Amino acid sequence: MDRIPILKIGDALLVTIQVDMHDRLATALEEDLTSKIVAVGARGVLIDISALEIVDSFMGRTLANIASVSRMLDAETVVVGMRPAVAITLVELGLELPGVKTALNAERGMALIQHRTADESEQAEADDDA
Repeated sequence: MDRIPILKIGDALLVTIQVDMHDRLATALEEDLTSKIVAVGARGVLIDISALEIVDSFMGRTLANIASVSRMLDAETVVVGMRPAVAITLVELGLELPGVKTALNAERGMALIQHRTADESEQAEADDDA
């Protein structure tokens, strides 16, 4: 079975989806991601969908599920590279992606994840000082 590669970059995991997702591939990605989040202690998941021309309701639900599971494991999900036509389609389908942050590109997405990590470090230091 095909697998989507998951790369570790700092405190984050990078997933680049370049193929149409089907049920088994989506399930495998969710399982692989959750295992990897726990194994490496990832604080963020960056999902690059810039290669996708179309995102249907199945893909939208898959992204929402990944975000929910990641959040339960204390990792933030950021989707990057969404094409304007994809954003319009998601809105027209009435799909909301709860818990999913978006950014125009990977650089901005990583900045969101790093910002979260920095905020949590500052909060932990403030709690230690109190």
